[in-house]
Amino acid sequence: MGLSFQLYSARAFPDLAEFLSLLGELGYDQVEGFGGLYEDPKATRAALDQAGLRMTSGHVLLPEFESDLNRVVDLAETLGIGQLYAPYLDEAERPADRAGWARFAERLAMIGQRVHDRGLRFGWHNHDFEFAPLADGSVPMQVILDEAPDLEWQADLAWIHRAGADPLAWIEAHALRITGAHVKDIAAPGEAVDEDGWADLGQGVMDWATLLGALRAAQVELLVLEHDNPSDPERFARRSIAGFEALAEGAA
Repeated sequence: MGLSFQLYSARAFPDLAEFLSLLGELGYDQVEGFGGLYEDPKATRAALDQAGLRMTSGHVLLPEFESDLNRVVDLAETLGIGQLYAPYLDEAERPADRAGWARFAERLAMIGQRVHDRGLRFGWHNHDFEFAPLADGSVPMQVILDEAPDLEWQADLAWIHRAGADPLAWIEAHALRITGAHVKDIAAPGEAVDEDGWADLGQGVMDWATLLGALRAAQVELLVLEHDNPSDPERFARRSIAGFEALAEGAA
């Protein structure tokens, strides 16, 4: 499994090139992009090359695939991205019933086909709202997977946990659909309030030893370390790769 770093976690760091250099020194070799880095993809690529890093995956908002796919493809080619994930759906756009989520899944499938036709991969990245049961008891994430059978899934396990669902059960049930996973931790109740309750890997309450074993068994290709709101991005980067290495060593 490849290990990457979601650069959204470092959006508050003042100097991108400096942070990329730090990631290289810490032992990272891959990163995942997000919208703020796509304004000048050539400059971002130059900074990546200087640091010896590859941007193998990237998050792109759903409307951008529909409004200007050529631009998305161009930036992916410039940055070297092969896996693209749509990461979010605004609350006002979220369907209220199963039929609406089925239509949303069809939308994802259509975008995925267009992206595949351009030689790239496409998938969905979850948050917590996809796991809130609907009035009929169905779960939006299950509807998406059922109605878009060729869609890749980047599973954010901490958001599944925060939604009150069991991330291990979802890995085991959908191992063949998960092509990437976000690896982040949740702080104990009452802790890390200034960081929205998230934690560096290995500093929280999630059973990552078990979850990483399940992801390995599922042959998930890419793991991405992330923290949604770290007060110190450098601390997060250092602690999390150390935590990952300790977990991987223990599993071995």
